[in-house]
Amino acid sequence: MMPKFYKKRPIVIQAVQWTGDNQTEMLKFCERCFIKGEKNNLIVVTLEGDMTASEGDYIIRGIQGEFYPCKPDIFELTYETVV
Repeated sequence: MMPKFYKKRPIVIQAVQWTGDNQTEMLKFCERCFIKGEKNNLIVVTLEGDMTASEGDYIIRGIQGEFYPCKPDIFELTYETVV
């Protein structure tokens, strides 16, 4: 079977960028996130298990309410601001 081409459907998501200094904002947005350790690591509980978000990563709320981190370069290539 030959591979097919696919494109993402145009969906709108919500996201907040983790700066390491926006704990209050992040915890209000992501009820499945928590801060751990002395370096303010952000742990995101995802459908695939716990993931650590680095400073600069975006935390995305998906279309089914799930949360997951996304590296800034991938985020900027995949998403654009909706007005």
